[in-house]
Amino acid sequence: MRNDARILWVVILLVVLLWLVYRLAPVITPFALAAGLAYLGDPLVDRLQQVKLRSWTLGRRLAVSIVFLLMSLLILALLLIVIPNTLEQIRHLIERMPAIMAWFADKAIPWVEGELGVKFPNLDAVSLTTMVQTYWSELASAGVNVLGSVSAGGQVVVSWLLNFVLVPVVTFYLLRDWDHMVAGIRKLLPSAIEPTVSVLAREIDVTLGAFIRGQFMVMMSLGLIYTFGLWAIGLDLAFAIGMLAGVLSIVPYLGTLVGVVAALLAAFFQFQDLVHPLLVLAVFVVGQSLEGMVLTPNLVGDKVGLHPVAVIFAVLAGGQLFGFLGILLALPVASALNVLLRYADGQYRASHLFHAPQVCAGEAATAVDEQTELQVENKN
Repeated sequence: MRNDARILWVVILLVVLLWLVYRLAPVITPFALAAGLAYLGDPLVDRLQQVKLRSWTLGRRLAVSIVFLLMSLLILALLLIVIPNTLEQIRHLIERMPAIMAWFADKAIPWVEGELGVKFPNLDAVSLTTMVQTYWSELASAGVNVLGSVSAGGQVVVSWLLNFVLVPVVTFYLLRDWDHMVAGIRKLLPSAIEPTVSVLAREIDVTLGAFIRGQFMVMMSLGLIYTFGLWAIGLDLAFAIGMLAGVLSIVPYLGTLVGVVAALLAAFFQFQDLVHPLLVLAVFVVGQSLEGMVLTPNLVGDKVGLHPVAVIFAVLAGGQLFGFLGILLALPVASALNVLLRYADGQYRASHLFHAPQVCAGEAATAVDEQTELQVENKN
């Protein structure tokens, strides 16, 4: 009965916790984002703490200040360089979309119809151009309406400003006190389960760290490689396609597939020859070779990561249930569940249930008959 009561209380606490997370998602989001940044920066802080110049060491506060400055500069570069360039190339793509559709209708579709012997009904330059212009005008008007509603909502603007100030402040304090908080949580654990929980926590940290820190570096490196390579062959949309392929490489082969298709279409439209599509393929072959031989072995290593299907499902499910907060918490929760499932599998395989002796059908039937006879004799 005591075990049943404990299980019931645990279930009730989990339900209440999930309900609170759902209700307080807008409040928790900046703190979750700050905790994620602190988690990413803590290993570098620990390493800088150990740097010695003769008898002088940096100390925790100075190490935190250096890492915080580096992270701030990286985010500032993202806001001032990456995002504006991406938006500019998207705008350029939108402006050229009618011409691209006309090219598809006049050249690409007739070539496909002639080579494959298929017929695409009602697809001509005029109808495709009109359809694209209609869709883009509707999208532009919707964007104007959204921007108008956001600017009219003073509460939304104030919330964004508060988060813009709150996230850096919370990140700095979490970086400074990260080791103390981890040690404090460990002291609160009951002594009976503390060793097991500590081992599982270290495994979760290895899994999550290998995936987020290592895969993030691989993504950024691939994005730069693809962007530079496509820029070198003269592709107009090099930055947007290269960075998109790098970001999508969080799922193996997805980034390469999307990048190759997008870059080939852009190269066919821009150059209308066979040389530049071959150069596009060469860029992605070089990127994939560097990822397999240099980037992944050195940045991720042989640490156990998350399965791509688990990543996709976790992000989609988290976003559906808890919005942006769910997306932030998806990977940590998936990492924890992955480690717990491996632990449960190990416990099951070491249990008596898994190693119970096998009984053949004949022996089982004989045992059942003997048990039945004994029961009849006892009744008599």
